[in-house]
Amino acid sequence: MHKPGEIRVLALGLVKDIERVFLSQGYDPGKQETFYRAMGGGVEFGETSRDALQREFYEEIQAEITNIRYLDCIESLFTYNNKPGHEILFVYQCDFVDPKFYQIDTLDFKEGKRKKTALWVESNAFKTGEFKLVPEQFLKYL
Repeated sequence: MHKPGEIRVLALGLVKDIERVFLSQGYDPGKQETFYRAMGGGVEFGETSRDALQREFYEEIQAEITNIRYLDCIESLFTYNNKPGHEILFVYQCDFVDPKFYQIDTLDFKEGKRKKTALWVESNAFKTGEFKLVPEQFLKYL
């Protein structure tokens, strides 16, 4: 768990399949709002963002990823559960090694002690504003 006032460094990976993107679903109790974010997690000391990305995908959903391509580094200032947050995001595009991940609709996993859901979402749902993608800068990669 991160401390208040701490800047978190994360590696996030966008997996796309034609008009769909594989994302983690979240809920902000402060805003009472569902949102979606690319899979990934924190970069540990001494670990590259690329290595962190591969480790996080494996830890969370037991998935190996390939064709890892660096896209961007984004600084994200946000509010979650009525508390300010600050993250530096290393953004990658990648593919699943195992084709079974392209066949599933939803996948439940644990992030620490929290239960989460990952799922395929139509990219257009974010472009039309039907669903919320965080951070919004990710829209340009869909």
